[in-house]
Amino acid sequence: MQAPTMDPAEEPPSMLWGLDPIFSAFARLYVRDILQMTEYTQVPGIYFYNSHPIYKVDVLGTVVYQREREDFFCYGVDDGTGVINCLCWKNDLFKEEENSSKSAVKPSDGGFNPVSELKKLRQAQQSRCRLEIGELLRVRGPIAWMMEVPQLYRQCYDKPLQLQPTATGESAVSSIGKATNIIKDFFKQKSVSRFRPYDVQDLLQPLIPRQPQTAPADQEPVAGPSACQQLRQLLKEALKILQDEGIVYRKVKSQDELYHVTAQDKDLLIAVKDIIREDCKREKYAEKGCHILHILSAVRQRYSLNVSRAALELVLKSLECNSDVVSTSDSHYTVF
Repeated sequence: MQAPTMDPAEEPPSMLWGLDPIFSAFARLYVRDILQMTEYTQVPGIYFYNSHPIYKVDVLGTVVYQREREDFFCYGVDDGTGVINCLCWKNDLFKEEENSSKSAVKPSDGGFNPVSELKKLRQAQQSRCRLEIGELLRVRGPIAWMMEVPQLYRQCYDKPLQLQPTATGESAVSSIGKATNIIKDFFKQKSVSRFRPYDVQDLLQPLIPRQPQTAPADQEPVAGPSACQQLRQLLKEALKILQDEGIVYRKVKSQDELYHVTAQDKDLLIAVKDIIREDCKREKYAEKGCHILHILSAVRQRYSLNVSRAALELVLKSLECNSDVVSTSDSHYTVF
């Protein structure tokens, strides 16, 4: 998530931070307050709570989900006010033992194999390092890692590299990127829940290059798309990208081009939450929860055929941040 920034006029000078005893301590705060703290505009990783400078916190809560990466464990910790992602980095020794445990062990001629027994001991130690859902966990660490690293993995590291076109294609790609950002900013500033293309078309007008009124005398005029045609094409491509990302969708495809903003569509959020709640009562999904493809199929049957997986993932992310649902394992969700 992106933390709100603080007005520079209200920020206490950095030379006075040391006078606040909270600054040098692990602040024990509710998760809800940690997620709502404002970030210092000049020094990333420093946050303020009621003008107190804070950069490391102490959290106590229940593990509600867990994932394992190559370099770290990621745990979702719920203290009753909200859920925050916490990372536990694997040291080099742990990773070496983890890799060595995967190698085969030759049985010894005798009954006792010290190498095998040592590896069993290491495996037992590793298993104790892995926390399970429902366990109580106390975490200390910088706020920035807790809030930003999981978001970086979702938005950057976990996505394949897409090489951008060069030369003549750079201008078009730049315009489309700017157009999508302009529309996204419009959604945030106005809290838009639904719109039609003509509601945002004029916002993209500054991206269309001005065309000369007359051609030079020694040059024949070149036929090409008009400014209006370029604007409509740019809007069409920007809306397609927003649909592919799941940011917008059309509940009903008709001549009336009405788009819904996924994050602001309360009816969609309620529908997804109700589907998970009802289906998790069934024995088949009671233990592990509902898989995202099952949820997607149910949403398309009961709400709208045009909801994409990308849009559903944004909805599930929002519900998970509000502690309405929780991911029990990869791509499986249930309710509290």
